[in-house]
Amino acid sequence: MLILGIETSCDESGVALYDTDRGLLGNALYSQVSLHADYGGVVPELASRDHVRRVLPLTRDVLVQSGRSIGDLGAVAYTQGPGLAGALLVGASIAHGLGYALRIPAVGIHHLEGHLLSPLLFTPALRFPFVALLVSGGHSQLMRVRGIGQYELLGETHDDAAGEAFDKTAKLLGLGYPGGPALARLADGGRPGRFNLPRPMLEHMERTGDLNFSFSGLKTAVVTLFNRQPLDAIERADLAAEFQCAIVEVLARKALEALRQTGLTQLVVAGGVGANRLLRERLAAGGRRSGYDVHYPPLEFCTDNGAMIAFAAALRMQQDPGFRIQDSAKDGFTVRPRWDLEELKAASSALSRSS
Repeated sequence: MLILGIETSCDESGVALYDTDRGLLGNALYSQVSLHADYGGVVPELASRDHVRRVLPLTRDVLVQSGRSIGDLGAVAYTQGPGLAGALLVGASIAHGLGYALRIPAVGIHHLEGHLLSPLLFTPALRFPFVALLVSGGHSQLMRVRGIGQYELLGETHDDAAGEAFDKTAKLLGLGYPGGPALARLADGGRPGRFNLPRPMLEHMERTGDLNFSFSGLKTAVVTLFNRQPLDAIERADLAAEFQCAIVEVLARKALEALRQTGLTQLVVAGGVGANRLLRERLAAGGRRSGYDVHYPPLEFCTDNGAMIAFAAALRMQQDPGFRIQDSAKDGFTVRPRWDLEELKAASSALSRSS
């Protein structure tokens, strides 16, 4: 089956074409970074309007790339949530419009499930079960993954996600948008250890085994240092390096502890922060020491993209052909700006009981 994937949860328009027999055939992504740069963050209304302009031209691009036509599609998958409501509605309406016109299924996919399963698209040897570290601008979670839809939350952030902490600290240091990559670039020229920043909840983990995260205290420590005295360019780079080291140490140690606690030997890292070079180095080194395998999607697929949505839909439909397919002509359609990933587990359990 040929599946078109549409991702419009935030500030990137992603479209991809996935063939269940041949794999990924085409992928196109448009980033709205320049659109939001003057505002220092994503403006939801502008994001939604830009998705309206981009999705259909991107769809034509991936069809041309792949040598396919719109009539070859067997299903259209879209991000149903979580994300910005208006942005999600753009992708959902286009998907259901295509589904209705072509008389093919329109399949709603959980954004985080797309990220979580994306390494399977590029690493066929990866098998269930594994631990997943989901780290993005809005989410920091550790999950035990037993199979499609079988997700158990091991730990999550109590406040800011890692990506949010990167972005807010970058803004404090006067860096451009998006802040995370800009801070990582500044940190490359700095020296960690000059400033003493906390590693939140690591001591608590050592005492109790708790795998939850908290990054607001780390961000506050940076604000306190920054407000205490003016920092020159070298000091700002050193502060960025220490901040990055603190975030990476917390993420890496908690992820490796999750493997130890579960007895699993495979770690999947997904989400935009998964592209961070230092995080990859620390996890790779820790994995080698402890005999764990660490898997990532390629760098270009760490951020939001249509390929992960199309692939997740293919896996879901193979497991259950009726998975979350709405009859838009009869019942309309919905998006879910707030959506707990563990709710998929409950839905999968209900399906298995009824079958």
